[in-house]
Amino acid sequence: MEKLAFPLDLVNECDMDEKYFDRIFTLFSDKLAELGSPLPSVSMIAEEDSDPYRVLVSTIISLRTKDAVTMEASRRLFQAAPDIDTLASMDAGRIAEIIKPAGFYRRKGEQLKRIAEMLRDEHGSSVPDDMDTLLSLPGVGLKTASLVLNLGFGIDALCVDCHVHEISNRLGWVSAKSPEETEKELRKILPRRFWIPLNELLVRYGQIVCTPVSPRCSICPMDAECRKKGVSRTR
Repeated sequence: MEKLAFPLDLVNECDMDEKYFDRIFTLFSDKLAELGSPLPSVSMIAEEDSDPYRVLVSTIISLRTKDAVTMEASRRLFQAAPDIDTLASMDAGRIAEIIKPAGFYRRKGEQLKRIAEMLRDEHGSSVPDDMDTLLSLPGVGLKTASLVLNLGFGIDALCVDCHVHEISNRLGWVSAKSPEETEKELRKILPRRFWIPLNELLVRYGQIVCTPVSPRCSICPMDAECRKKGVSRTR
């Protein structure tokens, strides 16, 4: 594949070369396929059924939780509560027991109960398709809201979590101190057609290759070109 140099000193310019991002997506996707890594759990659930309710609930469960646990916990909960009204009628403790051992399952049980009640009482038992309303729901942050818009409604939205934030800064795409700042900067430089798949790609890449601690730079196809900002030790 042709090597495309990227002008990292112009990383904040709006007119970034789409060929560069095409190359990044191809290289990272090929490496994940080579390593036999599956899609993240929420994406797999969305592939089965992209109902915004299922995407919202499974994303809440997935926070601080391993993919395999998220998949099983989400499926158990959807069997017990296939729709918003049923979930709203359930006891928070019962919800927590169903999704256990997801991380912070008791807190998530309370959040899911309250979310379902708000959706039932204030939104006609449906999930809203706008960012501000989603962010008003208990426990719903930018990542969760963006995934709901992306996977549940097919709406372009940049979803920046810790992996996207870290990798974007390591590569030198942005220079930001928080995921929120990274999200704002990426909006300026990343072509819209990459917005939806960016999170799925970099979350998995951050879990398998570009890990938070001691990233596996020796197997990364961008090793020679990466700025490695903030990286003190590699494998």
